[in-house]
Amino acid sequence: MYNGKKIILGLVIFVLLVTSPVLANIGKQNEPPEIDLDTPAISQLEQRQCVESPEYMLANHMRMLNEWRDKALREGKTVYISDSGKEYEMSLENGCLQCHSNQEQFCDSCHTYTEVEPYCWDCHNGSKGADLEK
Repeated sequence: MYNGKKIILGLVIFVLLVTSPVLANIGKQNEPPEIDLDTPAISQLEQRQCVESPEYMLANHMRMLNEWRDKALREGKTVYISDSGKEYEMSLENGCLQCHSNQEQFCDSCHTYTEVEPYCWDCHNGSKGADLEK
């Protein structure tokens, strides 16, 4: 093999480049953020109940927001009926953010931890990084 050394060197460099993100994070432990549910709006509620269960919302909030967006904008439906039978307005700003008013705590901390960049604020009035407390 005439170019064996160059090929092997090229393969080693390729493997190092491909595995570098994994190698760079070995041994790092990122603790998930703790969400404080004691916002002023939530503290004033008689019943501390979200649209759905906390477990469901943690796993499916983005899917729900996408469905709400599609139903409200494309079908004109603006009322969501939860599993408990209660009706809620399908609105990020007039619904979710009325209780979860601190964008930095409820949105940005988890999205930063999971390295997700949602595009909510491309259309909604809340400015990125702003505290939406009233």
